Amino acid sequence: MEAAENVKLTSLSSKGGCGCKIGPADLAQVIRSLPPSVPDPNLLVGLDTSDDAGVYKLTDELAMVQTVDFFTPIVDDPYSFGQIAAANAISDIYAMGAKPLTVLNIVAFPISTLDKRILADILRGASDKVHEAGASLVGGHSIDDKEPKFGLAVTGIVHPDKVRTNAGAQPGDKLILTKPIGVGIMTTSIKKDQLSDEEVQTVTKVMSTLNKTASETMEPYNVHACTDVTGFGLIGHALEMAKGSNAGIVIHRSDVPVLPRVRELAEQGFVPGGTKNNFNHVLDHVSFPDEMDQTDRWIVCDAVTSGGLLIAVDPSQAEELHQKLRDAGVDAHLIGEVTEENAGKIVVKA
Repeated sequence: MEAAENVKLTSLSSKGGCGCKIGPADLAQVIRSLPPSVPDPNLLVGLDTSDDAGVYKLTDELAMVQTVDFFTPIVDDPYSFGQIAAANAISDIYAMGAKPLTVLNIVAFPISTLDKRILADILRGASDKVHEAGASLVGGHSIDDKEPKFGLAVTGIVHPDKVRTNAGAQPGDKLILTKPIGVGIMTTSIKKDQLSDEEVQTVTKVMSTLNKTASETMEPYNVHACTDVTGFGLIGHALEMAKGSNAGIVIHRSDVPVLPRVRELAEQGFVPGGTKNNFNHVLDHVSFPDEMDQTDRWIVCDAVTSGGLLIAVDPSQAEELHQKLRDAGVDAHLIGEVTEENAGKIVVKA
């Protein structure tokens, strides 16, 4: 059995975090083969719009929100991995404008070859983050597996009239992003021992920060659509919003927050396969400016783990919400707008 202090968790799998997701093109092909769901008037959000979670109305005053997310190690520290995996899974609930209520742990772990203290630290990190979210751990399931994996199934609640989907953006809306991108490139660099301890701490803090404050701050505003930016990248999730809303989206590249050294690391070749898959998947639906080179195109498509919320808000309230988010300690940036033109497509401007 390998001792806890000698284990580099990211070396135990070929891909890390949301970068280990099945690519959007392959996933879409599989989902298309499924039979249509049985119509149910209480199913408020299902598979139709590639949203972050499912929403089912229980009463006129209460709807249940459900999601599940798990992945391979994204950082080497077990406690931090547990925190990040928990924050990432709970984020789907926040993206829907809901409150997380209960969680179930999902564990795959090589229990006979790795020190059990590693798993204990992963679970402790997740438990602390669940407590911070105000939710309750009610159980879970574990299997013995060669590659460690961890995540949560999360249930939340929301008023049926206050559900935030990714499909309601309206022309004129302004887009706010609440965390920087470049996480996939940074975490690939962790796997290759290219980051300093300080840089690892920086990206870990971004990933382990809950979207709780951002979600609660946007609650009283006229938010027409919301999604969290994760494995399919900023452009991929913005494209889901554009298609679901039958609207166009403009992203101003210069306004998009990016983690330090991301471009430098990308130029050195530390671009994950998931990021390249994202880019290839959106090519037919995105217009990039000629002056934007391949590195910058990869960055805006980078496979994020536990990213921020992408919020489409009424233009008359955008500046106020933006300032309220920043006053609350959220690293929010106005990055674009929703348009009538180019419905279902993205236009990136320099």
